[in-house]
Amino acid sequence: MKNYFFTSESVTEGHPDKVADLISDTVANYLINQNESHRAAIETMVSSNMVTIAGEVKTDLMNNTDLIEELVRQTIRNIGYEQKNFHWNTLSFKNLIHTQSADIARGTDDFGAGDQGMMFGYACNENDSLMPSAIYYSHKITKALSTARHNGQDWMGPDGKAQVTVEYSNVNDPVRISNVVCSTQHSKDLKDSPDEVQKRVEKIIKPELNDMFDDDTIFQINPTGNFVTGGPDGDTGVTGRKIIVDTYGGYAPHGGGAFSGKDCTKVDRSGAYMARYLAKNIVASGVSQNATIQISYAIGIKEPVSLYVYCDGKVRNDISDWIYQNVDLTPLGIIRKFNLFKLDLTETTNYGHFGKNHLAWENTDIAKQLNF
Repeated sequence: MKNYFFTSESVTEGHPDKVADLISDTVANYLINQNESHRAAIETMVSSNMVTIAGEVKTDLMNNTDLIEELVRQTIRNIGYEQKNFHWNTLSFKNLIHTQSADIARGTDDFGAGDQGMMFGYACNENDSLMPSAIYYSHKITKALSTARHNGQDWMGPDGKAQVTVEYSNVNDPVRISNVVCSTQHSKDLKDSPDEVQKRVEKIIKPELNDMFDDDTIFQINPTGNFVTGGPDGDTGVTGRKIIVDTYGGYAPHGGGAFSGKDCTKVDRSGAYMARYLAKNIVASGVSQNATIQISYAIGIKEPVSLYVYCDGKVRNDISDWIYQNVDLTPLGIIRKFNLFKLDLTETTNYGHFGKNHLAWENTDIAKQLNF
């Protein structure tokens, strides 16, 4: 078998879809208010100088419309959007949030699953975060771009994205980065100055790649030549369109459900967090080099419909049996395990929901028990 290549991408906090995600998580944070009886599912669309939010909630806080609008404008301001056709202070705002369906509420008030669906978790031993290399380095690049901008490099705009291609050996080890594509919004005075933009961007991102790039690595910075018009003025953004960025960069399956804007009774979110926790603990235990977990649920039902464990090319029913006996996979069990009613949802919005070691589902506290 020859060496092979795998590519993943990440986006900055100012990418239109991530602006929408952050607004949804910020508003959901407020509406949930750390209250176990509150429910929220918030969707956002951003475009040229406008924001529309919609969704279903169970809380009287939805009536505080002025405060919700203030939260939206402040979120956009914090990202850094003060451009002519997308400015936090002058954009138009529409709020279409309404009350959650009673038919759904009757199944979730007692902490049944908020919807049907299947969630996947994954881990591999390619780096300290036990994440696939391509998405790991893509996130490092986009976070570095945003950090540099907030630290004074004001020639950069909020919008940006990165794509990293990793070369793997014939024994599935990542050996080098073969290609980096990076696009970052920039000021008008750098229009038609692609060489200068490339020089500045490479100075920011290369330290994030450790020793994984070499003289043959190709860096393609702003391939179209200019990136002045950016953000929602250049491309409409919608909540939930970066689900591959949020997870494993396409290296593992995805159940299709988005995370942002949802309270954690929605198993799209909490079930995926549990699946990652289980996969990471399996790999951390040393029992396998990689692990894929699938959990599925039926709306209104507490216990999962199924659990699937796949390690190093083999189905591991013995591990599934141990998990069923020792881990609470109900929505409330997951919420309590990770203290999700206290979670600041905005901590997860950007640069992936996984691989951040301070988050509770990244703990490896059961790894020793899984080494069998």
